[in-house]
Amino acid sequence: MRTSKRTQILEAATRVVRHEGVKSVTFDSVAAEGGLTTGGLLYHFASCDDLVQAIHQHLADRWEADLVAAAGKPAAEATRDERLAAYTRVAVQSATRAELLLMLEGSTNTAHTAVWEAVTERGTPSPASAADDPAALDPFTIRLAADGLWLYESLTSERLDPATRRAVAERIADALDQ
Repeated sequence: MRTSKRTQILEAATRVVRHEGVKSVTFDSVAAEGGLTTGGLLYHFASCDDLVQAIHQHLADRWEADLVAAAGKPAAEATRDERLAAYTRVAVQSATRAELLLMLEGSTNTAHTAVWEAVTERGTPSPASAADDPAALDPFTIRLAADGLWLYESLTSERLDPATRRAVAERIADALDQ
């Protein structure tokens, strides 16, 4: 199946973020990265702000699809523990510098933050539930461990080998059964 121009643009923009940071996303930089024209970008995105918002949504949609695949069912049909185990497995397979930079930069923009919160709210326990229910503290701690592994993979140049990454993710997910 042929990749749509919109997806091609978003993938090029993600590469710009990964290599140069969010502030470097311009129509010119994305066009150059993707071998596209700025006119082609303007056809799909009215402004750079629209493009950055779409990058957030694109990556969050990928996370959502990965969560459904890892759980074997949509979040609405999965138990809390199934959603959290899926989140743990996805967190370690998709850690990218681009996601980290977008999340950090987007943390001061409610529209950008909302995109990511929608995904994590469906997949993980909230801190509020942990405060209100001591039994929810362990699942929330497991979420933090998965987030820590994701952050480690996003920040370090020394990547874990796939077998170690899977073993750590499984160890975190197995804590749900205790």
